Amino acid sequence: MTRYAHSLTGWLSLWLALCTSQAAMAVAAEPSRALPDEGKPGSSFSAAERKAFMQPMAQIGFDTRMDFVLGRAIFEKIWVPSPSSTTASDGLGPLYNARSCLQCHINNGRGLPPDEQGSANRNGLLIRLGIPGDSHNSPLGVTPEPTYGTQLQTFAATGLPAEARINVRYRTRLVELNGGEQVELRQPEYRLSQPGYGDFHPDLQLSPRLAPAMIGLGLLEQIPEADILAQEDPDDRDGDGISGRANRVFHPAYEQPQLGRFGWKAGAPTLQLQNASALNTDLGISNPDYPMAAGDCTARQPGCLKAPHGNTELQGGFEASAQMMDVLLFYTRHLAVPARRNRDQPDVKAGEQLFTAIGCASCHTPVQQTGKNPALPALSERRLEPYTDLLLHDMGEALADQRPEFGANGHEWRTPPLWGLGLHQAVTGERALLHDGRARTLAEAILWHGGEAESARERFRQLSPHARKQLILFLESL
Repeated sequence: MTRYAHSLTGWLSLWLALCTSQAAMAVAAEPSRALPDEGKPGSSFSAAERKAFMQPMAQIGFDTRMDFVLGRAIFEKIWVPSPSSTTASDGLGPLYNARSCLQCHINNGRGLPPDEQGSANRNGLLIRLGIPGDSHNSPLGVTPEPTYGTQLQTFAATGLPAEARINVRYRTRLVELNGGEQVELRQPEYRLSQPGYGDFHPDLQLSPRLAPAMIGLGLLEQIPEADILAQEDPDDRDGDGISGRANRVFHPAYEQPQLGRFGWKAGAPTLQLQNASALNTDLGISNPDYPMAAGDCTARQPGCLKAPHGNTELQGGFEASAQMMDVLLFYTRHLAVPARRNRDQPDVKAGEQLFTAIGCASCHTPVQQTGKNPALPALSERRLEPYTDLLLHDMGEALADQRPEFGANGHEWRTPPLWGLGLHQAVTGERALLHDGRARTLAEAILWHGGEAESARERFRQLSPHARKQLILFLESL
């Protein structure tokens, strides 16, 4: 038996019988083939490619494979509002954004942003809220909107209104590249309609956040803090125009600020807290780290605060027990990063050299190393190629959300890892890049870079068409 199988309660036995057969089939890794060129959304992909982000690390032992399967089942679990016929799935909401983790992280990949038609099945983009205030010293990292809290919930349990509806409109413009190529960029404009609890604060700060891919998170967590801090250069002392700095975040479980690693602004210090916060805020599920049964409901939403909840003695007084959170953490820590493809092809090698030459590697650090951790042998002392420094960088006005988060200001974003980049379209069905999914191609994503990345963007724009293709082929190989 595994570490947690003895302590998981009766609901798990029945539930496991329903989901183990499907989950276990994904444990064996499948080979994947090379992807087609960028810009072919009609291309078909194999089942192996669609499941590329759902595989366990090969390094986990046979005795812990069941923990991975159980954790995956919780990640895919469909929660229901209370009261229900079983306490195993009670507790959704009362206000929420999705009914399961998988609904936002499609096949463990990125979410999809809303479209201009308002398609109901595209709920992979969250809207974080706030108003001007002292984000540095707030336990939430932001001053909440007085009525709607820190995040907009677009669904609600029966009898309650949802907080609002997200409407998006895109303005487009053409950018011309060296050689005559033109790329269309689309700028999203968000509007919140049908507010369920009164008007928003006049100084509302709105930050769209797309659900990121789940691969490699446990490895990023094991990069030594000293290695990350060694890459900081907040005053740009070397004069290269790159001023990366770490976010320091607060959580009541700690007595002092911690290094932020996870989230679009590095607002979570550990994967455990990232999981727990997302479960509570996105789904309204209470757990030991975030025990609020009403999730992100505020004092100005009394109906939400009084709604039935799923806290039970069976789950340790929560809706998601400590044991459930443990196996969920094991699962999210041990999702494998797919192997690179075509890395020995001449054009891919040339593109890799261009990636460094034009300055992309200054923030997207190619190689990192995890520290020694005997308690997590699969993650210990591993050489990684994540292409991130995990630091905050000013990305310019065009990508700014104007909403601070702990030490991050409204122009700063954490450098996202690039591993798995070439598989995003295969996993989710289409490309949606950057923090809000506005970029549909890799070229678009690069051309939105500003601030500290402006010089790298301009060097990309001035490359010959052949060199740009080589750079894109390198990114597709990741």
